[in-house]
Amino acid sequence: RQFEGTPVHKVHPHIRGTDLVFRNKKPSELDADIIFTATPHGASMKIVPDLLDTGAKVIDLSGDYRFNDIDVYEKWYGIEHTSDLKGVFGLPEIHREEIKNATLLANPGCFVTGAILSGYPLSKAKLADRMIFDSKTGVSGAGVNPAATTHYPNIGDNVNPYKVTQHRHMPEIQQELGAFSDVKVSFTPHLVPVIRGILTTNHCFLVDGADVSSEDVLNIYKETYKGEPFIQILEDGEIPRLSSVRGSNYAQIGCFEIDETGRLVIISAIDNLVKGASGQAVHNMNIMCGFDEKTGLDFFGMHP
Repeated sequence: RQFEGTPVHKVHPHIRGTDLVFRNKKPSELDADIIFTATPHGASMKIVPDLLDTGAKVIDLSGDYRFNDIDVYEKWYGIEHTSDLKGVFGLPEIHREEIKNATLLANPGCFVTGAILSGYPLSKAKLADRMIFDSKTGVSGAGVNPAATTHYPNIGDNVNPYKVTQHRHMPEIQQELGAFSDVKVSFTPHLVPVIRGILTTNHCFLVDGADVSSEDVLNIYKETYKGEPFIQILEDGEIPRLSSVRGSNYAQIGCFEIDETGRLVIISAIDNLVKGASGQAVHNMNIMCGFDEKTGLDFFGMHP
């Protein structure tokens, strides 16, 4: 809203050569099949009902409609939830069929996407007892507003853990992975001096009696994600890299190594702004509209 009337390229200088201008329209003035809402948490629930009343489908990138249990949302976000609408959780690799018929789509969080994709096959196979997610993220995930925590002198040459046991993406991960088994999850994020990307290490402890090899685990992942247009399973011990997915909607998953204590390590890499946000939203739109799923997203990462 603060940019109303401003040419888009004045705010996003890489988008030149267009006549796009920021506009602030009322819901009644919109004529759209799909509306994306990228508002602060707590704001979407106030405007989404009016947007749905226009007959459009809504893809919400906030956390307002991600949780099955409103009490969980209120506990972790500290906001009273005032809407009784239910959103479909927009992770295509798990909820594709529900997404096809969704009118309100809740786009997952960025950390959530990388973590769930690294753990879903094991939870589905009921092989995981506990998963500990350690995620390293670029500073773009903090948004555009300046802050001391993202000021270059504070992040350069540094690694900063934050919200070590209380990050609000943790219950989102638990909700989705816990729907398939009794797995328990823990999650700690770290801010690192890169612009974009999330590298997640999943330390997975298997259920008692699980007799699987690294090759078995690799095959489980290959079978689970067979045919998925944006999942790249790495073999031969190759490790996912942020630079390989930067600017793309792809998720790389690899490692699949088991140490002598029985700890299984899975590593995933995504671009937090694409697969972790806008790209996934477009992927969901494609599914909701019956388009080819790769429409507008069929490009590889920018390496180096």
